[in-house]
Amino acid sequence: MNAPQTIALVDDDRNILTSVSIALESEGFRVRAYTDGAEALRGLTAQPVDLAVLDIKMPRMDGMELLQRLRKGSAVPVIFLTSKDDEVDEVLGLRMGADDYIKKPFSQRLLIERIRALLRRAESLRDETPAAAAIVRGPLALDPSRHACAWNGQPVELTVTEFLILKSLAQRPGHVKNRDQLIDAAYGEHIYVDDRTIDSHIKRLRKKFRDVDSEFSQIETLYGVGYRYRDDTP
Repeated sequence: MNAPQTIALVDDDRNILTSVSIALESEGFRVRAYTDGAEALRGLTAQPVDLAVLDIKMPRMDGMELLQRLRKGSAVPVIFLTSKDDEVDEVLGLRMGADDYIKKPFSQRLLIERIRALLRRAESLRDETPAAAAIVRGPLALDPSRHACAWNGQPVELTVTEFLILKSLAQRPGHVKNRDQLIDAAYGEHIYVDDRTIDSHIKRLRKKFRDVDSEFSQIETLYGVGYRYRDDTP
C-alpha cells in the first residue's frame, strides 16, 4: 500500500487551514499546515512535501517570496491561492514558477481536484520509461522519468507545468500547438485554465533558457494561433 501523499498548506487564515486540512485528510492526504511563509520555508526545507498550496498575502514572508526561495532548490508542485480581483498576482505567480492558481473564495472540491490533477501530472512524468520517453532536439535534452531538462549540457530547472508544455512542443518540432492543446497537455482535459496562464508559463520557460543561453529562440509565437518548437532539421 502506498504511503499517503503530503500536502503543505500555507495561509495566515486559520479557518482556511482547518477546513481545508480536514477536507484533504478525509481524501487520504497527509497535511502539514503553516500560518506564515517564514515558518513554512523552514518546514519545507527540512521535510519536503509532494505539493504545496500557498496563499499570496501573508505576514513575515508572503507567498511570492516563499515561492522564490523554494524554487532555488525544489521543483515541488505549487498551487497559489490568489485574491478574487488581483490578476497581477496570478500572472506574477505563474512567471515566478507556480504551477497553478485558484481564486479566493474557492470551492474545496475544486482545490482537491486541482491538487489531484497536478499530482497525477507529476507522477505521470516519473512513471515514463526512460529509454522511450527521452527527447533530444539538438541542444535540448528532456528526460521525463527524472524530470530533467538540459540545454547544451547545462541543467534547466523546470516546474511540472513548464516541463509538460515544453515536452508537448518539443515532441513535434515545427507543428503549431494552440493554447487549448497546451492546456490539455499541461493540465489535463476538463480543467479550465485562462489562456493568459499558458502565455505566462511560456514567458517563464523562455527566461529560464535565456538565463543559460541568451541566444535561445526555439519557442516561437504565432500570433493569434499558438506556439511551436522551431524545427532546425536541415
